[in-house]
Order: sequence, then C-alpha cells, then structure tokens
Amino acid sequence: MFTEFPQIGQPLQDDHINFLNTLSKSCRYSIVAMVANAQSGHPGGACSAIDYLSLIYAFIVSQTGEDVVVSNGHISAGVYSILAEMGYIPRDEVNKTFRKRGSVYEGHITRHVPGITYGTGPLGVGVSVATGFAIAEKLKGDNHHVFGLVGDGECDEGQVYEMMHFANKYKLDNYTLFVDYNAVQLTDSLEKTMPIDIKAIFKSGNWNVLEVDGHDYAAMWDAISASYESDKPTLIIGKTIMGKGVTFMEPDGLNYKPVWHGIPPKPEQAESELAGPLKISDAEKSELDEFRQLVKWHPPAPPEPEQLSKMPDVQAGTPNIISPGSPVDCRGAYGKALLDLAKLNPNIVSMTADLGGSVKTTVMQKEFPERVFEVGIAEQHMVSFAGGLSVADFIPFASTFGVFMSSRAKDQARLNDINRTNVKMVSTHCGLSVGEDGPTHQTVD
Repeated sequence: MFTEFPQIGQPLQDDHINFLNTLSKSCRYSIVAMVANAQSGHPGGACSAIDYLSLIYAFIVSQTGEDVVVSNGHISAGVYSILAEMGYIPRDEVNKTFRKRGSVYEGHITRHVPGITYGTGPLGVGVSVATGFAIAEKLKGDNHHVFGLVGDGECDEGQVYEMMHFANKYKLDNYTLFVDYNAVQLTDSLEKTMPIDIKAIFKSGNWNVLEVDGHDYAAMWDAISASYESDKPTLIIGKTIMGKGVTFMEPDGLNYKPVWHGIPPKPEQAESELAGPLKISDAEKSELDEFRQLVKWHPPAPPEPEQLSKMPDVQAGTPNIISPGSPVDCRGAYGKALLDLAKLNPNIVSMTADLGGSVKTTVMQKEFPERVFEVGIAEQHMVSFAGGLSVADFIPFASTFGVFMSSRAKDQARLNDINRTNVKMVSTHCGLSVGEDGPTHQTVD
C-alpha cells in the first residue's frame, strides 16, 4: 500500500501502480457481477475504461472532488464499480440490483446516484456538459480541473465537434477529455462502422492531443500531468482493449469484435471468472479498506428539487411596464429584462447560437461580456453546455429561434430535464410571425 498520494507532475511509484492493479481488478469483479446478475448491460466498454477511471478517482477525485462527466453513459457498470470502491455507494447493493426494476442503479448513469455529476445516455451530450463545468470553474475563479470521458464510436456524433470548437474558442485549459479508444463500436469495429481520424480532427481544432496506452497507469498519469501544464483543452486518446482484464472477453476485444459491447456473460462464465482470475484475496480486501480511510472528498447527496419551484436566493427585480400604445417588440423587451436580472444576480449567464442581435442578448453583452457566450451555429452544444452551467450553480439563459430550439436541441433539452437542471430556454421568432422567411423558419410545431 502506498504511503503518499502522487502529485501532478511527478511520476507514479511502483506502490501506486500495484495499488491501482488491485483497485481495477476489484472494479472488474463488480462489473462482471453486475451484468451477470442483471443479464444485461455493457461490460466491454466498462472494462476498457476502468483503468483510467480508477486512476483519476483514486489519486485526484478522492482528494479534491474534481468534476468528472462520463459522456458514454452506457458504461454505467464501470462508473458504479469505482464509486463503490471509493465508498460512495454500497458495493453489494449495486452488484445485486444493477439494472433491476426499482433500483437507482440504472443501465445508464443517473444523477440519482451519489458521485454522478450529470446523467448521460444519448451519445455526444456529456462532452458539452463538461464544458459547462469548465466555464463555471473559470467564472468562479477556481482552479479545479474538469475530466470528461467519451467513447471512440461516440465521436461520430456531430455535437462532439460543436463542443471541440467551443472549447478551443474559450481556451478551456482546465478541461481534459479522455477517449476510450478500444476501436470497437456496437455493430462492428470502428474501422468498418465509421472510420474517423480523431487525432487529426482534434489537432485541427487546436487541442493538445496526446496518445497513450489506456491500460498503462504511468503513461496516463504523465499525460494528465501534461494536460495541467497546457494552455489548451487536452484530448487524451487512450488505446484500450474492449473487455480488458476478463479472460473470456479480452480475446474478442483484441480482434476488434463487438461481442461484449452490450451482451452479458452467461452465469457459468461469470461464476468461473469471479471465483478464479478476478477473485479478491483477503490481503487485497484489506488494502482497499485501508485506501477508503484515506479518501478525503465525498459527494453530496443527489439533488431533489421540487419541479418548477422558486429559487429563494434569486432577485426578481421590478418588471418594466410598457405603456399602452408604445411601440415595442417582445425580443427587445426580453433583452432589457435579461439585463435587469443579470445586474441583480451575478450567477445569471446567457448564450446564443450566432443570433445575439436577433434574440437581443447583445444588450447584456455590452455590460457583462464575461457572462455572455457565443457558441456559434451549434444549438445542440449550447443547450447541453447550459445544462452543465446549471449543475455548477449558474442560471443560464439559452436563446435562439423557436424552430431551432424545439427541433435541433430537443434531445439535449430532454436530457437536461431528466437531470433536473435549471436551464432557461428562450425562443424568439415563433409561430407564423416570420412568414417572410418561409416554412423552414416557422415554428408551427
């Protein structure tokens, strides 16, 4: 057992690596137990990403509570396994009730579980949410780092590239995104399903891009240390093996077969593995118990706000009353009202998708430029980014044309709702009021 936690910028010692081997092994035990008991789940990606999750949770999150957003929420067994090893959730309960009816441990990670910052499932969303956390840290003047995790196949999603450009524009040097590059998607290998050059794409987006063995703790730690020194957002491409560490899964992963992406092992396969290669010795159990005594940070209880309840700490101000007969437009009134609220509430921020002049957020921009964000023509990223800011205790106003808010960003708004965020989506140009622009801009829905 190690005697001192490793420091950013300093290499891992042998005792650190030996402990991580024990920690990841115990996590893999839980992953196999969970999906076998549930007879459903996604064990392959959980096992390929768990070495990275073990590293950052054991040596960073356990001490400081840095935010982690897992965008590929289907690897929930892996996320729940590390949270259990940290002592944040009961290990036996999650292993037995995972994906069972009535259990809080759903098949995709959920904010109902302590330690989950934002529940995900629809792919591509979490990476944008993480930028909300990163921007929030900068607005607060804090120096916490934000860690994201994304699947390689997930990078097919267009929202990932909306996020990439945004993170570059706002110089999110406090954001490190790890790609679990096991080169396997749901139906086939990455190469056969959709070959994309993630490294080249993010380099062109002006990110700091690093490649490592995603099962080499020392190499990953060095990459994380380098990300702290970079003046750019960092992408760590961790080359991993689907099903790593499970004897009957790893061979398929080595051959880029998607066998274990979303299929549980048969009960007899799981029993043999849990009683054999993944069996945890008494000495290993003692080591893990000893580690849990060193954990300094513990997550708060999951939020349970009353839906549509008023926030007592928000200053509503006095409404501007328009005299009868005075010429005024709704969006102009909105811009003035937003500015009034922003003056009274320093945690109010706003964002738009290249439509600031049209939705009148330019009124706030003139007085509080640091609290107004232009995301470009990227409505999906905007709404998810707003969700991250909300969870980080800001009140975001996301504004665009009604037709784009109700269609392009619908999935992102739905996920914000599931996560009980406090996002204000303000739509202009609704109904048939923009008839001159034609049916593409009419919000008849």
